Amino acid sequence: MSRSSSHWAQPAIPAAEVPVDVLIPTCDRPAELGVTLAGLAAQQQSEFRVVISDQSSGAPAWESAAAAAMVRVLRAQGRPVELLRHLPRQGLAEHRQFMLEQAAAEKVLFLDDDVWLEPDALQLLGEALEQLDCGFVGMAPQGLSYLSDRRPEQTGAFSPWDGPVHPERIRPGADGFERWSLHSAANLAHLSADLGLQSGEWIAYRIAWLGGCVMYRTAALHDAGGFEFWTRLPPVHAGEDVLAQWQVMDRYGGAGILPSGAVHLEAPTTIPDRTVEAYLEVLGQEVD
Repeated sequence: MSRSSSHWAQPAIPAAEVPVDVLIPTCDRPAELGVTLAGLAAQQQSEFRVVISDQSSGAPAWESAAAAAMVRVLRAQGRPVELLRHLPRQGLAEHRQFMLEQAAAEKVLFLDDDVWLEPDALQLLGEALEQLDCGFVGMAPQGLSYLSDRRPEQTGAFSPWDGPVHPERIRPGADGFERWSLHSAANLAHLSADLGLQSGEWIAYRIAWLGGCVMYRTAALHDAGGFEFWTRLPPVHAGEDVLAQWQVMDRYGGAGILPSGAVHLEAPTTIPDRTVEAYLEVLGQEVD
């Protein structure tokens, strides 16, 4: 539970052990980072620590007025915030591995720097991870500019988990790979509306992978190798989260959560060159 405004000026209480470390890698996105942190500051029922690792070409993003203000709010609420600079840039996978090595909590939420969370999202993710007892759960960020763009040809692969989540092997051409289209545009918002989900209700569904907002069991992610495959990749690559999730799914399973309380800010990508896909580079013949 966060400290309310009536307690912000009281002496800080030493940080106790928290159940979730929120890991935010960021690069050249000061405005977007401020929005992302505002979403975290609005989480009323969850205890967590925030770790921001910045690789910006200029001043770190947390020095912008909006982001700096949200860092102050989070700290006033009693939420520890750690600010790190991690240079030189050696690729997305290396940056995520560095952040994973900073984690001390039982659960880690990898949250992209362009995602706003609904106020109960973090609590819901934690509850789902406990109840499902799998390697990770996630909320695929929704692009709300697409709310009027229904895509039934992409949502046909939707498949709720019926019973316990179990390990799955996802590779191109294998069963389940076609689920990748579920997370385009505002597909999950449309599915939630069609299913008539009420506030506080959620269901787990089968995924190919998901990005932007993923909560792992820290031990499961470490056991699956984390992002240690970064040494096998060139610095410019994409899809590192896909490969890490597949490795966790092979052992522990993973699930998406509906409805998704994560909103994509729809800012331009900071990785325009996606020539090298991590899973193709690392798995090689395994995906043929």
